Amino acid sequence: MKLSTEELEGGVTRVILDGRLDIEGAAAVDLRMNVIAGSSKFLLLDMEKLTFLGSMGLRSILVPAQAVRRRGGRVVLYAPAPIRSSRSTTISAARWRHSSKIAIPGPCYARARRPKPANTPDAAQPS
Repeated sequence: MKLSTEELEGGVTRVILDGRLDIEGAAAVDLRMNVIAGSSKFLLLDMEKLTFLGSMGLRSILVPAQAVRRRGGRVVLYAPAPIRSSRSTTISAARWRHSSKIAIPGPCYARARRPKPANTPDAAQPS
């Protein structure tokens, strides 16, 4: 995993990710990503050459991005292509939305409890 940076006009730091961002790649770039996030207010994450994104790699991107956003900065993903994960699911970085909360797209397995109908004996009003 290779990580290089480039300073663009307007105080934007371009971070170029090249290779596999799996557990080994995440270990290689984790500290450097945190240093970059600590010193930059605007990040452009260039994912054009990224060939794999594992869960630890995703963490290596999201934790620094959250730090930048907490300081009032902005993080933008550039050229996010659909990336095949190790569990045969496709992660499309283009579907990520800018928000203060992290939402993972996909089915929700938790079911909401429905209130009992008013005409059941358990829901009867006390007289």
